[in-house]
Amino acid sequence: MKSNESFKNRLLDLQGNLLSFAYQLTSNREAAEDLLQDTTLKALDNEGKYVDNINFKGWIFTIMRNIFINNYRQNVRQATVIDQTEDLYHLNISQDSGLSTPEGSYAVKEISATLNSFSDEYRIPFNMYVAGYKYHEIAQKLGLPLGTVKSRIFFARKRLRMELADYSM
Repeated sequence: MKSNESFKNRLLDLQGNLLSFAYQLTSNREAAEDLLQDTTLKALDNEGKYVDNINFKGWIFTIMRNIFINNYRQNVRQATVIDQTEDLYHLNISQDSGLSTPEGSYAVKEISATLNSFSDEYRIPFNMYVAGYKYHEIAQKLGLPLGTVKSRIFFARKRLRMELADYSM
């Protein structure tokens, strides 16, 4: 019973530090308080898993960090939009991008047509990059050196800017 009280007292003593850390992670007072509450509950639920010779403060802060990361990943998954358009260029665009306007739709068609005029050696790496692949993933999938992938994406971007320079919304 003594160790149970000691655990709770140590947890209560860290509440101020935990709140500060939660605020650093979230930059929002309300979210920080929620994160603190989730962390406290998780620590209490897992009290039996704590080994007495382990750094208590580090253990609690790790719980908080993991909860924050898991919540962030869950929010990202929930915010993911599945693009049902035929050209797939609507992914990774903010919701207020203007696509709902006729001018916005025309701009997407212009960009798509310009990209489709590129040769495969530039278009494919650029499209993969826009789709969210990292440079090293593109290099691996296409069997190209990393520098080649980076330069092709750079030149595709440069050419796209040049060809659409006269275009204004």
